[in-house]
Amino acid sequence: MVTSLAFVIGGLLVLLVCGDLLVRGSVSLAKKLRIPALFIGLTIVAFGTSAPELVVGLQAALADPSAIGIAVGNVVGSNIANVLLVLGMPALIYPIFADQPLIRRNTLMMVGATLLFFYFAWDLAITMTEGMVLFALIFVYLLYTGIRASRAVDDDFTLEEVEEVEQMSGLPKSPMMVGIFILIAIIGLPAGAHYAVLGGQDVAERMGVAPSIIGLSLIALGTSLPELATSLVAALHRHSAVAIGNVIGSNLFNLLAVMGATAMVAVPINGAPIPIDPEFKSFELWVLLGTALLVLPYALARGKVSRLSGVFFLLAYVAFIFILFQNGDGIVPDGLL
Repeated sequence: MVTSLAFVIGGLLVLLVCGDLLVRGSVSLAKKLRIPALFIGLTIVAFGTSAPELVVGLQAALADPSAIGIAVGNVVGSNIANVLLVLGMPALIYPIFADQPLIRRNTLMMVGATLLFFYFAWDLAITMTEGMVLFALIFVYLLYTGIRASRAVDDDFTLEEVEEVEQMSGLPKSPMMVGIFILIAIIGLPAGAHYAVLGGQDVAERMGVAPSIIGLSLIALGTSLPELATSLVAALHRHSAVAIGNVIGSNLFNLLAVMGATAMVAVPINGAPIPIDPEFKSFELWVLLGTALLVLPYALARGKVSRLSGVFFLLAYVAFIFILFQNGDGIVPDGLL
């Protein structure tokens, strides 16, 4: 068990480091090619920060039929953690104001993407066609966002995207270092995913739970750490609006890009749709939908996630993990509480 947990933790750490190197190397390369900062922020940074979830999903889908639950569990668990944990913890430091430009529209898009995934997953399988629909929608979202941003070059939304890229530190300067950053990321991301999934499978077997539960909890928490770290730093600097925008964008990419790409790659190779654990219909999918809807009132009212709301979110996440393991094997594993 110790070795398996070390594989999971080590694999996740490699994923996080290599995901960061991929973003920094790609941003530096795009700058050298004179690509506009707004385009970099909307595409390269957005896709790069979802790299850990994407490679874990692909690795789990391709590694072994018994590991496929980790792929779906990682996406669903990451989205749940993004709302309850990534919004809950920073709110304890400083209230999160849902007053970003386009916050209402983007939140409605996130809820729409969640409903679509809910519908696709209800028959306990994600088909090739459904994966293609999901993946196509992320490009529709990026195109729409890019057009909106380019038509309002002076609004706060555009300035935030440009500022995020322009102020990014730690970018490699020389072409050689850019190549090294990207090469390490290309090699490290699949390697980290391999060990995270391998360890996750073994942990699930030893605990007597489904692999999807490890994907929903341990691996999902690990791949959500970049969003959590970003939101905590933003809260410490009282830039709380960053947190909710970060969550909405990450959840959209997880459902559309990560799940879509995973289905498009795995289904043709395995010759069958990606199966969904039957337990998801009674619990996990409803929690996923509930957490997406939880953000909606704050966005529509342009309100704030107060410290009291933050406490509620964190308690809800603890309850989710508790019920998850209780349903997984009938008991709560030692050390969970």
